[in-house]
Amino acid sequence: MSRCLTELNCRSNFSVKSITEYMLPETKEAFYLHMEGKTAQLVIRPAFEVFSSELVTLAGVHAKYDYYHNAEMTRFPKRLHKSLNETHYGLAFSFDTLEAVQQFIARLSAIVKGA
Repeated sequence: MSRCLTELNCRSNFSVKSITEYMLPETKEAFYLHMEGKTAQLVIRPAFEVFSSELVTLAGVHAKYDYYHNAEMTRFPKRLHKSLNETHYGLAFSFDTLEAVQQFIARLSAIVKGA
């Protein structure tokens, strides 16, 4: 998945443990790649929740039921989750194919650019 994102001109900023921060092509919009074993998911800002129903209509794209929380997603807002301290959170999506990832990044980029 990392190679696919690089080929789509997504810039990688840093990688900590299982989280890698990327920027959408030609924007300063951050998103995160979370790797758990061989399972990969992309996490976007919770502000895009209004577009999640549109994003899951893309073939091979699946939204996770609940928010994904991780302290390393520093560009995202925080909320209380299973502790006394707030944790960064976002919307997680999984994919069946690399083509689904490509379509997802293209649509998300269009949304960010207002297209």
